[in-house]
Amino acid sequence: MKITELKTYLVNNGVRGYVFLKMETDEGIHGWGEGTLESKERAVVATIHDMKHHVIGEDPTRIEYLWQCLRRHGFWRGGVVTNTALSAMDQALWDITGKAFGQPVYKLLGGACRDRIRCYCHGSASNVKEKFDEGWRAIKCGAGGVDAHGIFREGSVIPECVENLSKMRELVGEEMDIMVDAHGRFRPSMAVRLARAVEPFNLLFLEEPVPPDNVDAFAKLRDSQPSVDIATGERLFMRWGFRRLIEQQYVDVIQPDICHCGGISELRKIAAMAETYHLKVAPHNPNGPVATAASVHVAAAIPNFLNLETVVVEDLWNELVTEDVFRPQNSYLSLPTQPGLGIELNEDRLAAEGEFKQVPYRKVFESDGTPGDN
Repeated sequence: MKITELKTYLVNNGVRGYVFLKMETDEGIHGWGEGTLESKERAVVATIHDMKHHVIGEDPTRIEYLWQCLRRHGFWRGGVVTNTALSAMDQALWDITGKAFGQPVYKLLGGACRDRIRCYCHGSASNVKEKFDEGWRAIKCGAGGVDAHGIFREGSVIPECVENLSKMRELVGEEMDIMVDAHGRFRPSMAVRLARAVEPFNLLFLEEPVPPDNVDAFAKLRDSQPSVDIATGERLFMRWGFRRLIEQQYVDVIQPDICHCGGISELRKIAAMAETYHLKVAPHNPNGPVATAASVHVAAAIPNFLNLETVVVEDLWNELVTEDVFRPQNSYLSLPTQPGLGIELNEDRLAAEGEFKQVPYRKVFESDGTPGDN
């Protein structure tokens, strides 16, 4: 079996653009991958086609060999666009290989460690009771501090966050796991104050309290010994990006994104590194249905999985996906039983998308107009 062609599709979901990849072979078996990267969708598509000469004519079941070619044979390594293109191609290789051998991908990864995959949604005090009544038992909210005009006021963060968490706990008690995403906006001293402020609310974790650019910034937060688990990793790439973070044990939970960290192959290796330091893995996944499917397979196969982020765009997913296996029920996703990733996209719907209209990513500014962290 040889790879013959790579086709790409862009779909606007109203908030971001999904990037889908279809990898075709001469035996009629195809694989799906996803390389969603907000505001850089066209760059990912172009990079996939720039890199496809590494895989055309090759055996798609030689996944590790092709992964190494994609990483090593371009000379320039890394960067979110290149890594996202590689990640999409890796997912498609696993999908083809699973189909070729008639097995779900997680069985090729060593089999399932669990019977179902725990996941979480997004919200706040305004909708937490609604989510709870729908069956959700895990939810993530923002830390606050950004107004409707995109102006960030650091002084309002802790009061807003505490008020929101107080209301959430009042509405759903301790039956709902709550996480707070700080979006990497704070310097270490502010992150320490925020971590201490949220201690009474029994969070599952506090996410990205400091920017991802310097993992040593987590050291000051760790030294303050807040009684809240710290999570990060959505903007780190491959084993090399996670190495010091894991080795120094600066955080309790890592959050690699299967669309950016290097795909199924690399997410599994990063998880194995984290396991040696007793760290949990909660994959970042505000992505589309293919990335969700790929994340489910890795989550099933690794022993240190915690939970999976999910953002289902119901109407669009109903049009795109030909089955509903990846719809959460009561905070859980079932293990797929079909070969490969277990997901197929409606190509008629993909082809009918028309001209892709990019959604501008949100912009955050300090009160004096200085560009801030999104």
